[in-house]
Amino acid sequence: MTRSLDTATIAGTLAAFAVESRTSLPAAVSADAANRVLDFLGNSLAASAATDPAAPHRALTRLMLRRGGRPEAAVLPGGPLLPAAGAALVNGTLAHSLDFDDTHLPSVLHPSACVVPAALAVAQERGSSGARLLTAIAVGDEVCNRLGLASYVPQLRNSLFFEKGLHATSICGTVGAAAAAAMLLDLDTAGIASALGIAASMGAGLLEANRTGGTVKPVHCGWGAQAGVEAAAFAAEGITGPPTVFEGRFGFLRAHLDDAYDPEAVTAELGTRWELLRTVYKPYPSNHFTHAGIDCALALRAEGLDPDLVEAIELGVAGAPRRTIGEPAAEKIAPRSGYHAKFSGPYTVATALLGGGGLGVYLDDFTDDMLRDPRRMALARKVTVVTDDVCDREFPRRFGAVLRVRTRDGRRWEHRVGSSRGGPGHPLTQPELEEKFRLNAAWARVDDPDALSGAVRALPAAGSVAQLMGLLAFPDRRDGQK
Repeated sequence: MTRSLDTATIAGTLAAFAVESRTSLPAAVSADAANRVLDFLGNSLAASAATDPAAPHRALTRLMLRRGGRPEAAVLPGGPLLPAAGAALVNGTLAHSLDFDDTHLPSVLHPSACVVPAALAVAQERGSSGARLLTAIAVGDEVCNRLGLASYVPQLRNSLFFEKGLHATSICGTVGAAAAAAMLLDLDTAGIASALGIAASMGAGLLEANRTGGTVKPVHCGWGAQAGVEAAAFAAEGITGPPTVFEGRFGFLRAHLDDAYDPEAVTAELGTRWELLRTVYKPYPSNHFTHAGIDCALALRAEGLDPDLVEAIELGVAGAPRRTIGEPAAEKIAPRSGYHAKFSGPYTVATALLGGGGLGVYLDDFTDDMLRDPRRMALARKVTVVTDDVCDREFPRRFGAVLRVRTRDGRRWEHRVGSSRGGPGHPLTQPELEEKFRLNAAWARVDDPDALSGAVRALPAAGSVAQLMGLLAFPDRRDGQK
């Protein structure tokens, strides 16, 4: 069925960009999309090692199995086959479970945790080539990032999504996931625009879990991935979305962002300036607002600071991060679980000062057992989180921090970073990104991580994703999904 399309609308512009990208994707963007797959797989593999039956991805797998349906795509790693939307739900939840997924600045969202599982599920269902998968991921991440970018308000020095307590990752990620899925379903420009319009009605997410806990936050990404797959499928069946879904009076931008949004940020230089390439990879498995403080603590430890001599610590960050990683203060100096510790400035600084694993702080630093470590928790209680004016001026284009420490021998220690490791000016190198993948694969007891990373690198020439998915079929994991 042929549908008319007004390409002057934001939806029409994004859809035209998606179709054009099918034949004009820059090589650097395709290579970056492959790295997004590698990072997604590593994060998801590590998350899959959780043995708690109440872990969100396990709970959702049980639910999806009870509901049944056509076996179209696999739960990672090597889990049961589910309908594509159900697999996207579980795998998107896995991708965000460790807070280890990539981050776009200044929108402060995590695009790939929604987009990659949606694209991978539809690619399995459709038998899509590796090159088409990577193109869909690149476009989906870009659409997600562009919508998030519209929320940046220079006067607030923050994303308005975040300021209002909305989870931009899920809200924008649903639309990005729909763009990726629609491309893999071979929809034309009008069909992709409708998929975007349908998805814009489905995105949701609140950030209160960042502050006071709950296990629902990772599900936001799974829900976005699932909703994106479903939106594209609805469009393929002829359901249409409103052409002015983004800029209209009752559209996405005004509904979520009032009148403070920047519509030009969504479409300016689309296809020539890729926000995807500015999306940073995380070196540490914690809320990104904690990373600059971790960097400072690791630097002071390298300079010879003895954590046993510490009397008091002041962590200075921007105002918005302070509200996430420093408030409520009682919750942050004594997190209720290893997961909640990922959102604690005091805990992450204490951990880095004592010396963490991986690239500086790693998954074994965020187990519930670590919260019973008296030395670590005593050090966390000495940390006060404050707003630093320098960091505030740069946020959210950069996540900075300053750490000031007073020790019993009368010394004053201080270290400042303007941009956290992995962020603007300090990107992770390709070897560091691959080391992160190997660490995550080892956490999941993968026998041959090099074969997996090799299959990801081979995606541009792969006729399908079958070889990659075959390497992820770990029989010993299937029972653990029940």
